[in-house]
Amino acid sequence: MFMHNEFNPPNSYFRRRSWRLLVLMLFIIVICSGISFWTLIKNRQPEQSASPIPLGITVVPPEERIKTIKGSIQAGDTISSLFKDVFSTKEIKELVRQCREVFPLNMISTGQPYKLSLKGDNFERFAYDIDDKDQLIISRNEDDFSVSREPISYTVEQVTIKGDIQSSLFQAVVDIGESEGLAFQLADIFAWDIDFFHDIKAGDSFEMVVEKRYRKGKPAGNGRLLAARFTVQEQTYQAYYFTDGSRPPDHYDQNGYSLRKAFLKAPLSFSRISSGFNMRRRHPITNRIKAHPAIDYAAPTGTPIHSIGDGTVTLAANKSFNGKCVKIRHPNGWTTMYNHMSRFGGNIRAGRKVRQGELIGYVGSTGLSTGPHLDFRMYQNGKPVNPLNVKMPRARPVSPPQMVAFRTMVADRIAFLESQPRQNRSSASLTSSPLLNPFELYVAGLQQKTTTPYPYV
Repeated sequence: MFMHNEFNPPNSYFRRRSWRLLVLMLFIIVICSGISFWTLIKNRQPEQSASPIPLGITVVPPEERIKTIKGSIQAGDTISSLFKDVFSTKEIKELVRQCREVFPLNMISTGQPYKLSLKGDNFERFAYDIDDKDQLIISRNEDDFSVSREPISYTVEQVTIKGDIQSSLFQAVVDIGESEGLAFQLADIFAWDIDFFHDIKAGDSFEMVVEKRYRKGKPAGNGRLLAARFTVQEQTYQAYYFTDGSRPPDHYDQNGYSLRKAFLKAPLSFSRISSGFNMRRRHPITNRIKAHPAIDYAAPTGTPIHSIGDGTVTLAANKSFNGKCVKIRHPNGWTTMYNHMSRFGGNIRAGRKVRQGELIGYVGSTGLSTGPHLDFRMYQNGKPVNPLNVKMPRARPVSPPQMVAFRTMVADRIAFLESQPRQNRSSASLTSSPLLNPFELYVAGLQQKTTTPYPYV
């Protein structure tokens, strides 16, 4: 019988083989783990231990960033509302007390810019523009505040401005791209010699040297008007800005005489004479012949009225025919009277002293009046005089020690004016209208006569 011999290895063989595989796998795992550990140790950066601080050296923490809040005063704003998150009520009261002598904080004005600087949550500095000349600066000391009034820093450029008038000074200045304020600035300088509504005619001209101001590279309006020449009906008036020693700066004519006189030429900057001085005029309301020892200036309600000279208010009351009126006593027997006001200026009352050009009230139509206008009267030693005929004495000149410096300055200003091209000339013209209301007359600065008279009394 054939026998099939099948190979059957013993169990010990398999056990030896499995053991070898297990040892090999463990060896591989150990090798891999060793490589990984060595790589980790090699790439690991040792921790740096804090080095000790040498004796005598103080560690200064990094400075907190200063945050600046820019804004402008809004209607209803007060110092308390501006600083409510910065100071306590007690601190605000102390701040108000310290500012009183420098600039009272209740005088902050709507629209004026300010900057509030904070370091973290703590107050650092406050800067407020009082006007276009000065700033109020407030900073914090250890126990109180540092308060000062400082001039605003500007970069200044001198430019010439020239124009021809076909309708009004106001329109001519605006038409060459300049501000309305410059027209009033020029009018104020010549206010003692020129009535800018009654005297100005088409064909008159002006030229001036003005400072253009820049604040941190941005235009910031006009500065001083250094020189001006104004030709009115072929007569040229001149003005030059000059400081005569310790006297305040002023404008002088080419001969060195101050342009300031005892009285302004008119109490309104821009207005129109609607009724003249007449001792036998028929009143447009009562229809009776009655003296009208006054000049009537037609202007819109609310137009500012200024005292033509220094003096003392002797009357500020509401009189039946004259309406709300102000009477001012001036030196050398002169008295002026301003009638039909809509309201008085601030603090205008009997006994108060006023300065030339000071606001005393606003145009209105109170009393016996047919429309808004100013009834303006002048008296000398109690007798009425025509304001248009009053001759003003020449003001004091530049002092002799300063005259050479003044004449040198005038020559330089004239040379600068005449060396500049006349490309900025304006030739603005307005079409005639048979009847313009007072507001249109004021805004446009018109002095052209209308065919229909204004019956304002």
